[in-house]
Amino acid sequence: MVRRATISDIAKALGVSTTTVHHALHNRSRVSAVTKARVLQMAKELEYQPNLAARRLKSQQSLRVSVNLLRGITTFFDQVAAGIKDEASSLAEGYADVQIRMYAGDGEGEREAFTAALDSNADGIITWSGEPKKISPLMRLASRCNIPVVCVGTDVPRSGRLAVVSVDTQASGAIAADVLGLTLHGRGKVAITIYEISTMEHAEKLRSFETTLHSLYPGVEMLSPIEDRNLEALAYERCRDLFLEHPDLGGIYITTDASIPVIRAARELGLANKIVIVATDLFPALINEIKAGTVNATIFQRPRSQGRIAFKALYDYLSYRKCPPTRLTLMPHLVTRGSLDFACQSLQPLSSPEANDAERAFELVQDGS
Repeated sequence: MVRRATISDIAKALGVSTTTVHHALHNRSRVSAVTKARVLQMAKELEYQPNLAARRLKSQQSLRVSVNLLRGITTFFDQVAAGIKDEASSLAEGYADVQIRMYAGDGEGEREAFTAALDSNADGIITWSGEPKKISPLMRLASRCNIPVVCVGTDVPRSGRLAVVSVDTQASGAIAADVLGLTLHGRGKVAITIYEISTMEHAEKLRSFETTLHSLYPGVEMLSPIEDRNLEALAYERCRDLFLEHPDLGGIYITTDASIPVIRAARELGLANKIVIVATDLFPALINEIKAGTVNATIFQRPRSQGRIAFKALYDYLSYRKCPPTRLTLMPHLVTRGSLDFACQSLQPLSSPEANDAERAFELVQDGS
């Protein structure tokens, strides 16, 4: 991470006081024209950018960021929120007011949360959206009101959002398809569960999953996707029906939080440890299933990293008017029983400078499209 130049750096380079630099940058009459010119030239050479957030602090105005996330059934969104709080504490300690709104995925909670964010006079919004068609008009309204929006986890295209932070969804789908295809030796039936077909994240995973299977494993039959809206009861009911209808099912890829209800349905029907299960992310109950061998692998989406990067992108825009790439994409991690202990370290709180540096060092695939 490159450290930004400060007023102190300019003052040190010129051998003047920080007060002199401050007056020159703000065109005060207390410094001579020559000194002012030297300060401005050095500021340009050092690529100095004024910290707008710091100005807010001096005027006793907090930087208000609204965070709207799904109330999940696992720790994924809690980890996203924790990453946002970590980065807010690191970058904007003392003048960032982070308001987190968790909404249910079974009604109008997402629209209500976004409306509440607009009504709260938020300076910026970080959001996950399961229903892009419903939320995009509100996001366009935010854009017209000069309130930048960063999507995290999934995109809302044509909404005027500033950026989207997510794992590479195409890589996730392809990895899951490869694990299932290899484990099943290129034959059998497989299924996939998704939140909803209109959700960009899951639509992209589905498309990549299907494409990879057809390309590399033509002998594997893919069944129609199951939409569970991240609801435990719905996931259990629909997957139990799936298992009853297809007792010869070879494997399933669970892209949502609702992996435990799917495993429970398989266990009740005597299919646990008989079908290949690829899940998503890491949380205590799933970790136990991986240790037991019931789950063959999981696609870890690095939620804490997503939260940190989303806040930093928004903070840099609000503080320095620096526009991030429109897509900030992380590679997912494939976690199996052999790599589980190492992967679980990613779930620990990042409190030490060394841990923070390691988290920031993950390479981003930045697509400016």
